[in-house]
Amino acid sequence: MHVSVGKPLFGKEESEYVNDALTRTEISGFSGTYIPRFEKEFAAFCGTEDAVTVSSGTTALHLALATLKIGPGDEVLASSFTNMATFFAILYQGATPVAIDSEPETLNMNPALLESKITSKTKAILVVHIYGQMVDMDPVMEIARKHNLYVIEDAAEAHGAEYKGKKAGSVGDIGCFSFYANKIITTGEGGMLTMHNPEYAARARSLKALAFGTGNKFMHADIGYNYRLTNLQAAIGVAQLGRIDEILSRKRTMAAYYNEHLAGIEGLRLPVELPDTKSVWWMYNVRLEGPLAGKRAQVMKELQARGVESREDFIPFNDQEIFIERGLVQAGDCPVASEAGREGFYIPSGTDITEEEQAYVVSQMKEVISTRI
Repeated sequence: MHVSVGKPLFGKEESEYVNDALTRTEISGFSGTYIPRFEKEFAAFCGTEDAVTVSSGTTALHLALATLKIGPGDEVLASSFTNMATFFAILYQGATPVAIDSEPETLNMNPALLESKITSKTKAILVVHIYGQMVDMDPVMEIARKHNLYVIEDAAEAHGAEYKGKKAGSVGDIGCFSFYANKIITTGEGGMLTMHNPEYAARARSLKALAFGTGNKFMHADIGYNYRLTNLQAAIGVAQLGRIDEILSRKRTMAAYYNEHLAGIEGLRLPVELPDTKSVWWMYNVRLEGPLAGKRAQVMKELQARGVESREDFIPFNDQEIFIERGLVQAGDCPVASEAGREGFYIPSGTDITEEEQAYVVSQMKEVISTRI
């Protein structure tokens, strides 16, 4: 048996909507019926006033920072344990990233570490809802209000996740989502910004489309970007959003099975869902500890040989050589994130995974781990 890490869930609507857009010749990112529909429906899903489509999760992050006019001389506090697109976006704007370590249970940003990192140059906190579990947002928002800071949510992996009844992307000033092929819903490539502030929405829409002028189109209003999502991709997004409740239900079923059948294995630390939150379990991420510490490469290699795909955890910002060499961070700055980067990996977690496949994954993990202890 071969069990992949994950594949998207498609139905007939995706192809029907794309074909409809093709028939109408609505293929660009400037026009078409599916772009505004996708934005409106996604905003409603997240509980925000507006949403703006973009070409990727990375461009969503960059555009959020540009929309908030964060730039050279500004500092942005960000979770060290994340895909490096989070930090690339800060650097694109010429701002200075400041790495914040993780809290051990969820690997999300540890809010208790924020205030010690705030300076007169700090302008924003960029939280990352890692693996579909939302950050503890109350203390983050309290600190942000106290110090007059923006809050940007990197919700690339957290479509539909909840914190005290509020959806990811609706708590901070701007939420940023990815629709890459392995995300909760996908448009192949693509992304979205969510916000309550109409001025942010208007500025983001202008900047993402080269900031064309209103009177004379080619008298540009600002230095803009070509970050548009095509109407063809938006058509896929509308179809995907129509099945998101089914996708999230399947994710929760997947996680419940692993939680039950992988519990109690010595040396295997399972992910958690904190009280007052609802994780979307983007990927089921485990960590090795105790007798299994330092054995991730061997475990993953043996799982692969048995047909079970897995992926290593992100290498955090503080362990990235390109940033250490530039003097932006030191390797020891975020020890919890570093340990996760060494010991963590995720196992098959796709929306389409069957109970038979999960049973096989569990049996193979138990066999492999029993030989490693």
